[in-house]
Amino acid sequence: MLGCVIHGQGDLRVDELPVPSPGPGQALVAVRYGGVCGSDLHYWRHGGVGDFRLREPMVLGHEVVGTVVSYGAGTSGPVPGTPVAVHPATPCGVCPECADGRANVCRDTRYLGSAARTPHVQGGFAAQVVVPAGQLRALPAGLDLRRAALAEPLSVALHAVRRAGTMAGRHVLVTGAGPIGCLVVAAAKAAGAARITVTDLLPRALSYAVSAGADAVVRADDPADPSWPHEVDVAIEASGVAAGLDTCLRLVRRGGVVVQLGMLPPGQSPFAGNLVVSREVELRGAFRFDGEFDDAIALLAVESSFDGLVSAVLPVRDAESAFALAADRSTSCKVLLDFTS
Repeated sequence: MLGCVIHGQGDLRVDELPVPSPGPGQALVAVRYGGVCGSDLHYWRHGGVGDFRLREPMVLGHEVVGTVVSYGAGTSGPVPGTPVAVHPATPCGVCPECADGRANVCRDTRYLGSAARTPHVQGGFAAQVVVPAGQLRALPAGLDLRRAALAEPLSVALHAVRRAGTMAGRHVLVTGAGPIGCLVVAAAKAAGAARITVTDLLPRALSYAVSAGADAVVRADDPADPSWPHEVDVAIEASGVAAGLDTCLRLVRRGGVVVQLGMLPPGQSPFAGNLVVSREVELRGAFRFDGEFDDAIALLAVESSFDGLVSAVLPVRDAESAFALAADRSTSCKVLLDFTS
C-alpha cells in the first residue's frame, strides 16, 4: 500500500508500505482522506515542529477518516464498513495531568505522526492504518467523510475557544486566517461570540475567514485600515508568529484573555510581558484537545458551511504537490489527500 513518509527536511516520499495487521485492542481502518496540517508542513519544510525534531523516517498525518476494516482478537467497535474519524491521541491515563482531566497535555501521550518521542509515533497518511479501537468515532448519518476530515483541526479550535472562557456577547480577535484560524472563527461563532475580527497578511486567507463567519477582516500590515478594533474582549493567536501575539496583547482589553494557539518558532520569541502585568491580561496556552473531538463531529454533522474550507483534494501519489499547495496560503485553505486511488 502507499504511504506518505517524511525522511528528513525537504525529503517527502510516497513509499510502498506493508499492510498492517491489528492486534488485541486494535482496529484496522481503510483511510479515505487525510488533512495536511501545519505541523505536517513544518516536518516537511523544517525537519521538525517547535522543539520536536525528526530523528528517523515517519509516516505523517493525524487528521484521518475512513472505514473500519477489521479488529484484532477479542476486540470490538463499530462494525466493519462503518465510516469513522480517528482520534489521534493515546494518553497514558496515569500521569498527574490525565488524573486531573487534562489528557491533552499528558506527559507520556502518543499522537499520530509526531516526533515528540523516539521511536516516533507513525501517522495515518497510509492506505490502511492500525489504531487503538477506542479511538474510533462512528460518524453520524449524513456526515460525509470529506467534511468529517475537518474533525481533528476543528477540535483544536474548539479547545482554544473553551480555553478563552465565555464567548457569548464577546468581541473576539483572531490573528491568523489559516485553516486553524478559520476554524477558530467558526467555533467562536458557534459558542455565541457577538463579533469576530480576523487579521492576516493575505487577502485569500481573509476571504476564507469571512466564509467561516468573520464579521470584519483586517490586513495585518495595514495600520490605517478602519476595520482595526479599538479593543477586544478575547484574542486568540492562531498565526504562530510573535507579531500576532504582540497584536493580541495590545488590543485585548484590560483584564481580558489572550489564548496562544499557534506554535511559535523554537527558541525565544519577543514578548510584551509588561502589558500582561499592567493590564492584568490573562495569557493562556491551548494545546491539542481531548473530549472536543466528539463535539467537533457533532458540529460538522449539522453545519454544511465547513465544506467551503476544503480548498483541494489530491491523490496520495501527488503528496508533494498537495503539500506545496497547502503551504501556499495565498490560494488554499485546507488540503486533503485521497488514499483511495
